[in-house]
Amino acid sequence: MNVIVYAIPVFVALMAAEFGISLALGRNVYRLNDAIGSLTAGILSQISGVFMLALSVGVYVLVYNHFALFQLSGGDWRVWVGALIAYDFFYYWNHRIDHEVGIFWAAHVVHHQSEAFNLSTALRQPSSGVLLGWVFYLPMAIAGVPPVVFVAVGLIDLLYQFWIHTELVGKLGWFDRVFASPSNHRVHHGVNDQYLDKNYGGILILWDRLFGTYEDEVEPPVFGVRGGLGAFDPISANLAYYRTMLDLCRRASDWRDKIRVWFKPPGWLPANLRPADPPRYDPYALVVYDPPAGRAASILASAALVVMIGATAAFLIAAPRLPLANGLGVFAALTATLWAMGALLDRRISMCETLYVFAAASASAAYALDWPLAQDVTKPLAMAVLILAVAMREGESDVKRLVLAALAASLVGDALLLWPSLFLPGLVAFLVAHGFYIAAFSRGVGFLPSRAALAAIAVFAALALAAIWPGVAPGLKVPVAIYVGVIALMAAQAAGRAIALRNGAAVLVAAGALVFMASDLTIALAKFGNVGWPADQWTLPTYYLAQGLIAFFVLPRGR
Repeated sequence: MNVIVYAIPVFVALMAAEFGISLALGRNVYRLNDAIGSLTAGILSQISGVFMLALSVGVYVLVYNHFALFQLSGGDWRVWVGALIAYDFFYYWNHRIDHEVGIFWAAHVVHHQSEAFNLSTALRQPSSGVLLGWVFYLPMAIAGVPPVVFVAVGLIDLLYQFWIHTELVGKLGWFDRVFASPSNHRVHHGVNDQYLDKNYGGILILWDRLFGTYEDEVEPPVFGVRGGLGAFDPISANLAYYRTMLDLCRRASDWRDKIRVWFKPPGWLPANLRPADPPRYDPYALVVYDPPAGRAASILASAALVVMIGATAAFLIAAPRLPLANGLGVFAALTATLWAMGALLDRRISMCETLYVFAAASASAAYALDWPLAQDVTKPLAMAVLILAVAMREGESDVKRLVLAALAASLVGDALLLWPSLFLPGLVAFLVAHGFYIAAFSRGVGFLPSRAALAAIAVFAALALAAIWPGVAPGLKVPVAIYVGVIALMAAQAAGRAIALRNGAAVLVAAGALVFMASDLTIALAKFGNVGWPADQWTLPTYYLAQGLIAFFVLPRGR
């Protein structure tokens, strides 16, 4: 039983109550885009957690089974109370290290990125924290705390912290001196100098008083992270500080600094990048990230959030019974939807592009869940919406026409391939699509501008063809060979274009072309290579990713 599933309605009701009370008090503490950013990060944390269970709990069970010094009884209330106190103690140190060591902060920073402080912020959780956080709790396994007790007290510790993320509850007197409270936790989320790295306690604030990290709330905290985030999508949120550390590692001149980056506190800089006189940080100069997405985009993102909350609950319930490859397929579809919601609010993609991602994700999830009717509806719908998205874009007219022709031919191919008996006409439709793509990618750079790219892709295509060749029926050998040659040319043309243009957009288009090859390979393996599941689960996700990368980036993007 996943308790979080049953807690979701409670979370939603309490957030609605907080929003209503804040309006009644004349001090709205919510911004729609920020709240959606927090909730999508929380959703991503929950759905990714399905696949992290073996690490977060599995290692604990392994240590408990082989190294426990005692066998404590899960039926003894004293074990539960002691385990809760012990968990909260180890949580304090886990949380403190999260703030003091770069590689740990890279995961935990997600929780602090919101520039608001409300109950939605409590649900803004990282997806990668479990990769390292489990190590702090192993002493409980060695002490003999049963795994079921460990999981339960961990959940209690986590759920307790939900209510302390609010601005509407003031100081609580003696309670603030013993327990984590809204006042104490507002300090923890503040970027003011005196509030940095303070008040780590999960349930008990006594740990902070004991270890010298307590700070009382005096001046109003400014929430967020120093430097800001500048994005609402949860993928960017989770990767932000990892990217920062990679960049610092690349730019550091001293090899020792390249290592220190990962273990020094957040904000530390290599010696060659450190300013001689660093400016003093002014939290009140922080510019809140609040791009005007527009009414229609806000409505679409809000509607998608409602659907995603329901879809997440359903996935958390069904995931344990799904085969791994199918579960990963649904996870990828949900993740793509979450990304699109944030990217729309960031104004990085258009409404039509967002709807394309939604439809493509729905088709991919429908296939993974074996819902053929839903797949038959959403599969052509996705390409139709993508055609509309490209048609509404500005850009070089002949490239745009060629890409639209390629997408239209792809749509025809999608429709034909709904019937297995029309495989050959579908193949021809996609041959035409690749021909249009080759023509579009040659504009401005010529035909096959990189022989190295052509040679590498030709070798890969030849190996793939050799792998499936024995299973190809005699009547299909020539068409299949031609198709492999044409898609290899398309990928080589896109790769050569990226090498010639040397810009990020061209690289993404080339990546799309290569992913297209990979998608077609999964089809070939299923049809001719006697390799069905799990390769077939990735046909639609890779196909839609390929078409999206090409269509989104082949034309110049505005802001």
